[in-house]
Amino acid sequence: MLLLTMCAGMFLVQLDVTVVNVALPTIGADLHGGLAAQQWVVDGYAVALAAFLLTGGALGDVFGHRRVVVAGFTLFGAASAACGLAGSAPWLVAARAGQGLGAALLLPGTLAVITNAHPGHAERARALGIWAGVSALALAAGPVLGGTIVAAAGWRPVFWLNVPIVLAAAFATRRLVPRGDRGPGRVDLGGIATAAPALGAGVYAVIGGSVLAGVLAIVLLAAFLVVEHRSAHPMLPPDIARRTAAANFVAAAMNFVGIGTILVLTLYLQGVRHAGPLRAGLEVLPLFLPLSVLAPVAGRLTGRFGPRPLMVAGLALGALGTLNLVLVNENSGYPALLPTLLGLGVGMGLLTTAVVTAAVGGIPPGRAGVASGVNNTARQAGGALGVAVLGAVTGGDFAGGLHAVGLIASALWLAAIGVTVAGIRAPRDNPVAQAG
Repeated sequence: MLLLTMCAGMFLVQLDVTVVNVALPTIGADLHGGLAAQQWVVDGYAVALAAFLLTGGALGDVFGHRRVVVAGFTLFGAASAACGLAGSAPWLVAARAGQGLGAALLLPGTLAVITNAHPGHAERARALGIWAGVSALALAAGPVLGGTIVAAAGWRPVFWLNVPIVLAAAFATRRLVPRGDRGPGRVDLGGIATAAPALGAGVYAVIGGSVLAGVLAIVLLAAFLVVEHRSAHPMLPPDIARRTAAANFVAAAMNFVGIGTILVLTLYLQGVRHAGPLRAGLEVLPLFLPLSVLAPVAGRLTGRFGPRPLMVAGLALGALGTLNLVLVNENSGYPALLPTLLGLGVGMGLLTTAVVTAAVGGIPPGRAGVASGVNNTARQAGGALGVAVLGAVTGGDFAGGLHAVGLIASALWLAAIGVTVAGIRAPRDNPVAQAG
């Protein structure tokens, strides 16, 4: 029950990544927003989530993950209600940013609770496989659920759906998750003050094409590194940054391609193939269903063989799938998309659990929050950048732009294979994996 309760937090975070995609044309028409406004409905959430994930993980390590998860549920629910009441595109984007802030408290906290509750490598990998499977189920449910709701009642109930789930999950968290004591460290106020705006400015620089935001991000990142070097209780200890660098690069590449391609394909299905919201949601199921089914299986395989073989296999399949996009044009039938949908779905199904296990495996329990925060920061920042970059590559021409998307995505995942082979090692407490 504790595991499933924590999975509910991840379910909400991931559901709101994809449930909005099929509603974007309807939202744009209702609130008089063009393609840029529609992208910001997705990225307003993603930027806030990426900017504050590291802070959310660090706060959980200090104040206790139970408290932070309950606070995240509360904020997420209030912001979801504000989304449902939005009267303009800027209002909706601001409310989506509030959802992202709540999700930034939820995501590392739920992962840290699961990690601390399952200390053995194999046991933890199986638990993370279930966590990843629920995450994938949310991604799969998002387009179908969103399409059904939009077709039946409009886009606002898409956000109201979160409220009862939040109430139930917050209650269950207070009943099932141990209260826990305050961590031994202190809140790194200097790290928080520099990390969150640095991440936010960096993602905004890519999305908005702002040179000023890019310069600000570089300055704030340099300030963050100086603060962390001098801090007695750094939010991002250097040893954790070094040990998780390869896994976090792969995590960022995974979401850059996965989330960015999902958005482009959803808009292609509606804008070029003229599919309705529900039909578009159903047509992307060949991507999400393998991801949902394979994640728990990948957890057991990761527990036995270690994360590296699963990561290499997943990246290779996904690279082949995205390369298929160079063959798709405006006259292509739906079957032409199936190799891409299936390749990405199977690839991410093998990859997701393995990359999270590689990032949090071997991390001391007292630093599980910051380790999961770093990994999820990489994933969400990668997703936000993928939406911005791959969306910009299409330039509204989703037929011709798919060729460039396919080349970029496959090249990035092939590079991630090299990083995996060079930087991911077998866990120390798994003799089978070490032998492999």
